Amino acid sequence: MSGELLIRHAKAAGQAPGAPLTPEGVEQAAQLAESLSGSGITRIVSSPWQRAVDTAGPLAGRLGLPVKTDERLTERVLSGRDMVYWQTALKLSFRIPALALPGGESGHTARTRILAALNDARDPAGVTAIVTHGNLMALALGLDFDGWAGLRNPDVWVWNAEASARWEPA
Repeated sequence: MSGELLIRHAKAAGQAPGAPLTPEGVEQAAQLAESLSGSGITRIVSSPWQRAVDTAGPLAGRLGLPVKTDERLTERVLSGRDMVYWQTALKLSFRIPALALPGGESGHTARTRILAALNDARDPAGVTAIVTHGNLMALALGLDFDGWAGLRNPDVWVWNAEASARWEPA
């Protein structure tokens, strides 16, 4: 395999940093661990948010690896306020990467953040599994709003600086 595995967390009970996985998400994380166990993973790096760590846990347990957390993998905050029309604002933020809503982070800033984290997470001797969140993952992959909307929980992409592709187990 050439590249790192960029993973969106399994189904969660909410959007807050401490939101755990749902029972379905727990099962998804177990299935993910099984399907990725033969992928040559030598390092696991995760967002410190609970749903990401909970997604990484079964894989780490299966492979006997620690989960290293990196704050730069936390989800992008679109706005510091609750927004009724958040999807409209998100769509606009994909079209205008420099747009930063009050209390939020621009897509450009978030993309710069995750790309730095991805570069630092690489293991030259193996494969790193990197667990993060949907909006941030979409920005790293260069997806637009529709691409973000098409991401699954969990979702796995092979990422490298030149190209990315959705990973499908054999």
